[in-house]
Amino acid sequence: MEGKSYVFRVLSANRHGLSEPSEITSPIELSPWVAPIVPSAPGRVLASRNTKTSVVVQWDRPKHEEDLLGYYVDCCVAGTNHWEPCNHKPIGYNRFVVHGLTTGEQYIFRVKAVNAVGMSENSQESDVIKVQAALTVPSHPYGITLLNCDGHSMTLGWKVPKFSGGSPILGYYLDKREVHHKNWHEVNSSPSKQTILTVDGLTEGSLYEFKIAAINLAGIGEPSDPSEHFKCEAWTMPEPGPAYDLTFCEVRDTSLVMLWKAPVYSGSSPVSGYFVDFREVDAGEWITVNQTTTANRYLKVCDLQQGKTYVFRVRAVNANGVGKPSDMSEPVLVEARPGTKEISAGVDEQGNIYLAFDCQEMTDASQFTWCKSYEEIADDERFKIETVGDHSKLYLKNPDKEDLGTYSVSVSDTDGVSSSFVLDPEELERLMALSNEIKNPTIPLKSELAYEIFDKGQVRFWLQAEHLSPDASYRFIINDREVSDSEIHRIKCDKATGIIEMVMDRFTIENEGTYTVQIHDGKAKSQSSLVLIGDAFRTVLEEAEFQRKEFLRKQGPHFAEQLHWDVTEECEVRLVCKVANTKKETVFKWLKDDVLYETETLPDLERGTCQLLIPKLSKKDHGEYKATLKDDRGQDASILEIAGKVYDDMILAMSRVCGKSASPLKILCTPEGIRLQCFMKYFTEEMKVNWQHKDAKISSSEHMRIGGSEEMAWLQICEPTEKDKGKYTFEIFDGKDNHQRSLDLSGQAFDEAFAEFQQLKLIGGLPDVVTIMEGKTLNLTCTVFGNPDPEVVWFKNDQDIQLSEHFSVKVEQAKYVSMTIKGVTSEDSGKYSINVKNKYGGEKIDVTVSVYKHGEKIPDVAPPQQAKPKLIPASASAPGQ
Repeated sequence: MEGKSYVFRVLSANRHGLSEPSEITSPIELSPWVAPIVPSAPGRVLASRNTKTSVVVQWDRPKHEEDLLGYYVDCCVAGTNHWEPCNHKPIGYNRFVVHGLTTGEQYIFRVKAVNAVGMSENSQESDVIKVQAALTVPSHPYGITLLNCDGHSMTLGWKVPKFSGGSPILGYYLDKREVHHKNWHEVNSSPSKQTILTVDGLTEGSLYEFKIAAINLAGIGEPSDPSEHFKCEAWTMPEPGPAYDLTFCEVRDTSLVMLWKAPVYSGSSPVSGYFVDFREVDAGEWITVNQTTTANRYLKVCDLQQGKTYVFRVRAVNANGVGKPSDMSEPVLVEARPGTKEISAGVDEQGNIYLAFDCQEMTDASQFTWCKSYEEIADDERFKIETVGDHSKLYLKNPDKEDLGTYSVSVSDTDGVSSSFVLDPEELERLMALSNEIKNPTIPLKSELAYEIFDKGQVRFWLQAEHLSPDASYRFIINDREVSDSEIHRIKCDKATGIIEMVMDRFTIENEGTYTVQIHDGKAKSQSSLVLIGDAFRTVLEEAEFQRKEFLRKQGPHFAEQLHWDVTEECEVRLVCKVANTKKETVFKWLKDDVLYETETLPDLERGTCQLLIPKLSKKDHGEYKATLKDDRGQDASILEIAGKVYDDMILAMSRVCGKSASPLKILCTPEGIRLQCFMKYFTEEMKVNWQHKDAKISSSEHMRIGGSEEMAWLQICEPTEKDKGKYTFEIFDGKDNHQRSLDLSGQAFDEAFAEFQQLKLIGGLPDVVTIMEGKTLNLTCTVFGNPDPEVVWFKNDQDIQLSEHFSVKVEQAKYVSMTIKGVTSEDSGKYSINVKNKYGGEKIDVTVSVYKHGEKIPDVAPPQQAKPKLIPASASAPGQ
């Protein structure tokens, strides 16, 4: 209770009982309770340059600092929104140096305050800052050299400072003094832009010394050390003066490139070339690199020893001999710097050929200098230079063989960062071929942007490009706003397969809108959009919600494998599914079109596999087949629609089994002709079958009829002739393979089959229509076959004919049968029939006789066709046999 004092004590316990109590505490009075609060956010955050890898961050303290424990500083690379902590325990001051940053990278910073209750909100973000050393005055120039003297003036040269202080050098100031004087005197009141200067007004024969200081935005740097003592006397020697400004680039493990400037004093004739000498530091003798002079003012020196330090000098040559050597260079350690990069060649999105170079060590004062044959490029008609940040490119505007040669680049205000690239004919040809290939402005897509829903309700948006290079980039845009990879939108791209996808774990009503993917690959572009608005959006949302619920529902009995099918070796279609998480009380049912499908045995749920057999599949088995599971934990259903492609695939699978089981072709003779039969486990005319005669496909016709029954397929050759001899092939296609059975119906096989057919054939040779004039004699003759000899009966209008002199019938040679009508009259018009039968059966042929009077126009009738026999079954035609 508030306002009262309390004391406390503690006792320990184990299984044997309680201990003695502890000492009693001092009285404690409960003070009025005040809710603790977190501190407010820190104020303005300022970031400033420090070193090449660090930045100083300062901020205003928060307005509310209750019991403040300190601050946390976060940073992120500009444009990424990926924040990382800079300190792992609170710092007590409102200033912090962030180390371990990448030189040349741009960062943003923010700060949070923390007390015992928790952390404040984030401060406002700092301005973007680029990591590089803080601005200082430049270091001193060095290497002061006397380049010429006419007795009244001296021309001096020097090297630029090794470090510009982070800002471009604006110029140089020179001081001079005579050697025996104490005070220095200013030579130039305004800074000299060049690293060479002529000092006038000197006294001939006097000794002078000089010192030089550089200036940038931060001010004037420290002056150089005083030069050597130079005597003011005119140069008259015929040989050239010294080369100067010896510099080095592309220092690697066993080589380097040295550059120099031509002598100011050329002697009595022009300079024709140069010798380059070198030696190890502290070694005695100079070694000449080139045995013959080089006309270039650069030379690549190879075969040096890694890790050793060398010095160099240059001697100019003219027609009068070798001139005065240059000053000795500063020592050079022959060793590639860690992280050394080289020039790369490539082709951009527009098909432009370029050389590129990156330098992360550059400062605001650094500049890229591109050269060809180590001469700075100034030809705007053939080249274009583009530099952005620490990346520079040299473009070849109209590449051809004139562009072959050595290209180099150097970056000022660094520790000698430089590289070269030899563009030879093979490399130029490769680049130009690649440039020519970049013609298609769009990226072909295998699949447009689509979506799919996973079993937990996650929605995946994806598309697939035909091809993506490693340099391809892409953007996901939702409702005109780009989204990046995050926990909400998990975005990734597999450039090997060309699939770009975004997965959203939680799809809600707020996600309605238009989804777009933009792809850039070289100059090729592509875009695909998917509009999910209104009914289309509700469909996705409902399915995602359904799948999420399904996932929960499957915590009860469910189908581990959905209903699917196969075909048994007996050509039965088997519906199969696998169940999981069942128990004894779980009820399983089969339904077809929502009607209970009775089966002889109940499925064994413990084994996990349930199956339903459908023998002799046909279209009557079309419908929706469903398997259901249910118990007190939930229910599940699996559906398979047997129709369309599913049904067609089942027929193909059955064809595979039947094709393997097909018998050899068998011959069966019928009254119509010769029938070829192929027996198999099951046959339906929906199977894809072909019959061939002499390798030519047979189409069903009156002469060759194609058909079948459940146990066989057949080909009926009606009224066979000699032309029907030859090889017959039956084939059944299973979607992949053709199963074939062949028979050669020729020779003895054809003769025996034809003879048997002739025994069954009874009648042949009568026309279907006869037209005759009154008074003429009509004779109808036909051929009768049969073994045993058939019985022959004639009818008129389905009544027996009474034989007389007017009607007479005769049989010749036991096979030629004729009927004669003498003096035909109009009463003889009508339908005449001949019935022929033996114990095997019979045939009936109808002939229509039309009589017209003398002088009448002959009636218009179709040309007569051979009459078609009508079969009479043996039981009807030959009773008792």
